[in-house]
Amino acid sequence: MAEKLSPTRLELLAIRAQIALAQQGRNLLKEKRKAMMQEFMGAAEDLLQKGDELERSAAVARRALAQAEAVDGPEFVRSASFAARAEANIAIESRQVMGVWVPRLERKNFSRALTGRGYSLVGTSTRIDEAARRFEQELNIVVEVAAHQATLRRLAAEIQRTSRRVNALENVTLPRLLAQCRWIGMTLEEREREDLFRLKRVQQKIARQRLRDKHAKAAAAHSGKNG
Repeated sequence: MAEKLSPTRLELLAIRAQIALAQQGRNLLKEKRKAMMQEFMGAAEDLLQKGDELERSAAVARRALAQAEAVDGPEFVRSASFAARAEANIAIESRQVMGVWVPRLERKNFSRALTGRGYSLVGTSTRIDEAARRFEQELNIVVEVAAHQATLRRLAAEIQRTSRRVNALENVTLPRLLAQCRWIGMTLEEREREDLFRLKRVQQKIARQRLRDKHAKAAAAHSGKNG
């Protein structure tokens, strides 16, 4: 430390400014982390609710499918599923949450009309229609769950990065700067004590010299009177 630092008052002022800046940055990062944690907890609660909704929706869809297969037969259900197959296109955008870019999936309704599923209404039953409708509703919830999961992952990653920066400031940067500040302060105090000690010695020498000069003058004056 002594080889890298110049123990001067200017250097001490510069380090104190760095300490103040590091403390300010640490406090801002802590506030950001706190706000992100609140956002994270809110998004986690939404995900739990959507997860429960997805579980219920999936159970209803599978019961509808089982009923259709049991009554109409697996072949008819499979044939209708091939005809109803289509791509699920989703637009992905981004939005900011506490300065963190998170994906925002397009809220798209995948539920289709009876005539929009591609299979013949004459050759299918209302049970197949019900199974298709339930799975389309499940897909709508799946997209929402995926959006919440992506948001949570981004927020969690940013919270971890922010925590690492806070820890680095608290455990590395600030202790190093404070140690440097203490070292320079002690060095300057020691120099001041040495300077004060030298000043006192000089003052004592001057006082002794003045006393000798005074005695010499007095002796010279006494000799002059006797002569």
